[in-house]
Amino acid sequence: MNPARHRQIPPGRALILAGLCGYALWVIFPMIWMAYSSLKPDEAIFHEPFTLPATDHLQFANYSHAWREAHFGEYFFNSVLVTTVSVAAIVLLGAMAGYALSRFYHPAGRAIFWLFLAGLTIPAQLAMVPLFFELRGLGLLNSRPGLILVYTANGLPFAIFILSGFFKSLPRSLYEAAVVDGCNEFSAFWRVLLPLAKPGLVTVAIFQFIGIWKEYFFAFLITNGGDGHARTLPLGLANLAITSQYHTDYGMLFAGLVLVTIPILIVYIALQKHLVKGITAGAIKG
Repeated sequence: MNPARHRQIPPGRALILAGLCGYALWVIFPMIWMAYSSLKPDEAIFHEPFTLPATDHLQFANYSHAWREAHFGEYFFNSVLVTTVSVAAIVLLGAMAGYALSRFYHPAGRAIFWLFLAGLTIPAQLAMVPLFFELRGLGLLNSRPGLILVYTANGLPFAIFILSGFFKSLPRSLYEAAVVDGCNEFSAFWRVLLPLAKPGLVTVAIFQFIGIWKEYFFAFLITNGGDGHARTLPLGLANLAITSQYHTDYGMLFAGLVLVTIPILIVYIALQKHLVKGITAGAIKG
């Protein structure tokens, strides 16, 4: 008999594992409760909030009502389009700016870098009034391009901060070897150094995707006027009360929350390995 199978877990480690399991349950259970509550009628949600829905009374109509009557289909398309384009622009522009600021030495380089970092310290509420008038002057209010432009500008400081550190950690000998092999500056960046910064790119993409997907403040400021054709999912959730004529349909509300949450879970599960690698690489190389 292998004695290793009967090895006891030290009390301290067992306590840590128990705490982690309790925390995981505390985080996961609300999402499970939200998912099965979306299949209940309002009466069951209030009278039996923690019981599973009856299999013969599953309210899949909550999802169809949220998708059609509350215009979640349109809001979902807007969120996918705005988030995808914004994240792609942030990652691409952030990578190019981070590479330039970390590889080329110029007297104004550090000043530009700190200017970008200053964007991380400015609350969004301070820019609300000038941003509104600027977008109105450009004709970008109540439009998806205006929202994409604001999200891209808002996410660039974080992307540059993360990616410049990754490019600094890469050995300069890799760049020199690429130049010897005949690469120009752009080819060395695109073919050699950018793929090596993949953990940093994925880390930026995940954080920006989650932040933009659930963002409400800028979406309300920019797209709440007009006919609302550019509204995103967070505004759609707030609009559910109006759709229900101020009598909240909680089953439809939970269905809307599930529709908002699922893409975030899919992206995180698909890219979690790269996220862990990015955080680890940053911790080791920084």
